[in-house]
Amino acid sequence: MTTWPTAGEPGGNVIVPVRVAVAAPNDIAARAGVDVAAAGGNAVDAAIAAAIATMVTEPGMVSLSAGGYITLTVPGEQPVTIDGGVEMPGRDRPPSWFGGAVQEVRSGYGGGVIMTVGHGSVATPGALAALALLHERSGRLGWPELLEPAAAALRSGFPLGRSARHYLEFVHETAFGWQSDSHAALHGPGGQLLGPDELVRIPALVDSLAMLAVQGAEAFYRGGLADLIVSDMDANGGLLGARDLAEYEAVLRPALVSDHGRWTLATNPAPAVGGVTLTAMLTLLAGRPRGDWTVADVVHLVAVQEAVLSYRIHHFEAAPDRVQAAKVLLQMVDRRDLAAMSSPSTAHVSVAGDDGVACAVTVSAGYGSGLMTPGTGIWQNNCLGEPELNRGGLHSLRPGTRLLSNMAPSVASRSDGAVLAIGSPGADRISTALAQVLAGHMHGGQPLDEAIAHPRTHVRVGTDATVVDVEEDLDLGDLELPIRTFPSQAMYFGGVGAAWWEPDTGLHAAGDPRRAGATRISAPA
Repeated sequence: MTTWPTAGEPGGNVIVPVRVAVAAPNDIAARAGVDVAAAGGNAVDAAIAAAIATMVTEPGMVSLSAGGYITLTVPGEQPVTIDGGVEMPGRDRPPSWFGGAVQEVRSGYGGGVIMTVGHGSVATPGALAALALLHERSGRLGWPELLEPAAAALRSGFPLGRSARHYLEFVHETAFGWQSDSHAALHGPGGQLLGPDELVRIPALVDSLAMLAVQGAEAFYRGGLADLIVSDMDANGGLLGARDLAEYEAVLRPALVSDHGRWTLATNPAPAVGGVTLTAMLTLLAGRPRGDWTVADVVHLVAVQEAVLSYRIHHFEAAPDRVQAAKVLLQMVDRRDLAAMSSPSTAHVSVAGDDGVACAVTVSAGYGSGLMTPGTGIWQNNCLGEPELNRGGLHSLRPGTRLLSNMAPSVASRSDGAVLAIGSPGADRISTALAQVLAGHMHGGQPLDEAIAHPRTHVRVGTDATVVDVEEDLDLGDLELPIRTFPSQAMYFGGVGAAWWEPDTGLHAAGDPRRAGATRISAPA
C-alpha cells in the first residue's frame, strides 16, 4: 500500500507540498486538480478531484454512473491498474426481464449511429468504486475535500463544454430527451438545447454529491443513492438491482508493463482489451518512426493496426478467457508475427506530480442511456447498449461479468526519472491514437504536444471489409485498401491528454486540438 506522510502522524512528519500538471476535458476539472494539490493533496488526490469534476460537468460524455480504469506509478513501486469496469447486472432479476426495457434511437453523430437507451441499457457502474479504492490506497486529503471543487461547480452552474455540446446537438432530443428529468436539465424554457452562455443547473446532483462526500462511494453502492437507483429500476424493468450494486468490487491488478527504448510503459491489462492492443501496436512498430513519420512508416503503421485489430475482433474479444487470449497475442507480438494475427463518449484525466507520481484515469458512460434517476441528478450509462462491448448481443453475458473495455489509461517512466501520464477518449480509436502519439514521442523524439497534434489514421476492421480512416493531411502513399478521409484534427480520432514531469524541465501538460481539453500546472512554490 502506498502512503504519503501526513501532518500530525507519529514522528512529526510534515506534508511536503506537491506541484502537479493536469490534463483534463475542461478547465473546471483541470483547476480542481491543481487546487487540491495547492491545499496539500498529492497527485492521486488531484486526479480524483479532476475525475469527479469531469464526471459531473460533461453531460452526455460521462457521468457518475460510468465505468473506469486507473493506472498509477509511484517511485520505487510496481505500477498498478485499478479495474472499475462496468459489469453485466441482473443477479436478482427474473429471466423474463432480460432483453427488455430498451429502445433504439437514431443519431447523426459519427456519420450515423443507432443507440440503445433506456433502463435496460444500464450496466453496473464501477468508476466511483475505483476512485474510492485509489483514495483509500494512495490518497492524502480527506474524501470530502476531493469532491468540493465538483460541488462548487454544480452549486454555481456550469456551461456545456465544446465536446459535450457537439455530441448533444445530435442526441439531446433522441437519447437525452425521452425522460423528463434528463430533458429539463439540458434544455431551456423553449425546449432548445442550452446555449453557450446558459448554465446547466442540477440541484438533485448537488445533493447527491453531498451524500457521496459524507458517506463515500458506499452511498452509491449500498446507501441512499443505491436505494433510489434500484427503486427506479424495479419500477421500469431495468436489470440493475440491489445485489449488483452491493456486490460490485473494484479490482487492483498489476499493470501490463512493456519496454520501449528508454521508456517503460504501464497500461490497463486484460481482461480489458485497450491496454493489450496498445502494447501490441507499440511493440510491433519496432522503434518506428525513427525521427519524423515517413510514408513507409505510416504504411507499416497501417499494417500493424490491421493485424492487431483483426486478431482482437476475431480472437481476443470472443475468447472465453481474455487473460489467456492476451498472453497468446503478446507472444505473437514478441515474435513480430503480423501474419498470424490477420484473419463518444469517454473522458480522460492525466496528472503528474513533481515527486515522480503519475496517475491516469479514463472513465466512460457509453453513449448515455438518457436516463436520469429521479431524485439523484445522475445520468445512467448505456454500456449494455453498446454493440462493440457486447459482441454476443444485448443481455447475453452472465450477471457479474465485466464488459469489454477499450480504455487504456497509461503511465510511463524514463531511465532518467521522467514520468508521464497519458490517455484518450475515443472508443476503439483509443489504442490507435495512443500508439501513434507514444511512437512519435518515444521512438521518433517528437515533443509530446507535436506528437499529439500529428495527423492520425485508424484501421476499421469489419467482418466484410477493412477501411482505413485517415486525416486529410497524412500521406498514405499508394496504399491498396479502401480509404475514408476526414478533415484535419477530427474529433473522431480521440482526444489525447498528457501530463508529465522531467528532472531538468519540470512539469508539463498537453491537450489534443481535436477536443476541447484543458491543462493547468501548479504555480511555483
